[in-house]
Amino acid sequence: MGFGDEGGAPLKEVVVLSGKGGTGKTTLIAGFSALSPEAVLVDCDVDAPNLHLLVSGSLIQEGGFSASQAASLDASRCDRCRICAESCRFEAVLLDDAAGPRIDGIACEGCGLCERLCPSEAITMVDRASGTWMATRTSGGMMFHAILGAGEGNSGKLVAMLKRKARAYCVETSASLLLIDGPPGIGCPVIAALSGADLAVLVAEPTLAGKADLERAMSLCRQMKVVPAVAINRWDLHPALSEAIEEMARQEGAVLLGRVPFDEAVYRLASSRESIATTETAAGTATRRVWERVQELIRNESR
Repeated sequence: MGFGDEGGAPLKEVVVLSGKGGTGKTTLIAGFSALSPEAVLVDCDVDAPNLHLLVSGSLIQEGGFSASQAASLDASRCDRCRICAESCRFEAVLLDDAAGPRIDGIACEGCGLCERLCPSEAITMVDRASGTWMATRTSGGMMFHAILGAGEGNSGKLVAMLKRKARAYCVETSASLLLIDGPPGIGCPVIAALSGADLAVLVAEPTLAGKADLERAMSLCRQMKVVPAVAINRWDLHPALSEAIEEMARQEGAVLLGRVPFDEAVYRLASSRESIATTETAAGTATRRVWERVQELIRNESR
């Protein structure tokens, strides 16, 4: 089965975000997927993907991703005029190297100046391999995920491509729910993950950094006109700060989804790829309540 780059938006799109890493965002969305096996999953944290560690499946398709170009030099056509070497501010053109005229792939920034200046047309710009995208069939729905190459940029572009493929698959299979594991922070990849979403589930932790970063995430949701809903993970590690975070969320107009307590069972279950949401543990019960609240919001939004 092939997944193209075009397609309409799914019926409902829920993205799970956190202002910072380590809040338990991926664990929560893995629980959501276990409770909603018909949902299509997308791991948009392409810089450090880990949803596949919690949601097992079999790889059925993969492809390359290119977000930039690099210069390629044909030594047989090079006349050593040195125009390119003298013009490259990154010193990526190596004409006096023992291996012969070549381009330093690490130093090259892909600006294309050398190609435009070369009188013998010995230099051409070629696509640079930036990462890999994958489609994995899980025990529930399909999961789309990707990994960006080390040192590569444009992760927002890769996130946008993943979402296009997932949306096309939703149209192709009449899937009604797209669950997105967003990257941490509020940068370009987060904006790409949040674009077009119906609901943003913001996972916070009861720390001062978690409170400040949650406030930034809610601000981004307001700017992008996406409904924010807040869940606090490991709330019982600092109950007073959890209450302060909830009060801040209320003042900002966010919906409160609930609290998930600290539970050592989470780590034991994660190591065996078992979902906490289907267990009769404290965290499992709380996760199911949060998901029920998310479903209520989705239904109300549909009216």
